[in-house]
Amino acid sequence: MNIIEAIENRRSIRAFKPDTIPYEILKKVLKTAGRSPSYTNTQPWEIAVVSEKKRDELSCELYETASSDTPITPDIQKPLIWPVELDKRAKEHGERRFNVLGIGREDTEKRKNLRLSNFKFYDAPAVIFIFMDKSLGEWSIMDIGMFAQTIMISALEYGLGTCPQAALTDYPHIVRRHLNIPDSKKLVLGISIGYPDKDALINTYRSIRVEMDEFVKWF
Repeated sequence: MNIIEAIENRRSIRAFKPDTIPYEILKKVLKTAGRSPSYTNTQPWEIAVVSEKKRDELSCELYETASSDTPITPDIQKPLIWPVELDKRAKEHGERRFNVLGIGREDTEKRKNLRLSNFKFYDAPAVIFIFMDKSLGEWSIMDIGMFAQTIMISALEYGLGTCPQAALTDYPHIVRRHLNIPDSKKLVLGISIGYPDKDALINTYRSIRVEMDEFVKWF
């Protein structure tokens, strides 16, 4: 597919096949992402790719920690409030996704299980963690956003799907300990990656986007 098709077809995949991703393909995806733009070419991203036994070990502890409702301690504070219109979009998005799965508003157990599936990486065979030095600021976070987008678009070239997961930053101390990452590194994002399970109901969901005229002004 061409670049426009890739951007238009990218979606967050929340059910993966167990098939292993060839090492050479992961290398190609990340090498392409390395061409992402960054402020004065600083390239602040630092990457850990986790799979196989290490993936399972990390998933197990993250899942158990989240299951016990342990308070989260992300390196980057999650938004506590949103502007009204953005808050409306987020809530409608969540409800539509629950509706696709037949999960009612009152079914707190199923909603919790859906949230906890983040920590099983949606059964993806690999997960990419993106770190940056804690001394860096907002410009570097923006750079990493562009880097993450390039990963997700590049992955489509090889039939791979991805899911960017803020939830995977909830317990950064656990991730750093398992991967022997120093405390001087901030965990910015986790991206599950693998071959999409096209038969999974959750992968039939498509988010709705606002029309261009709602976010563009012409002068």
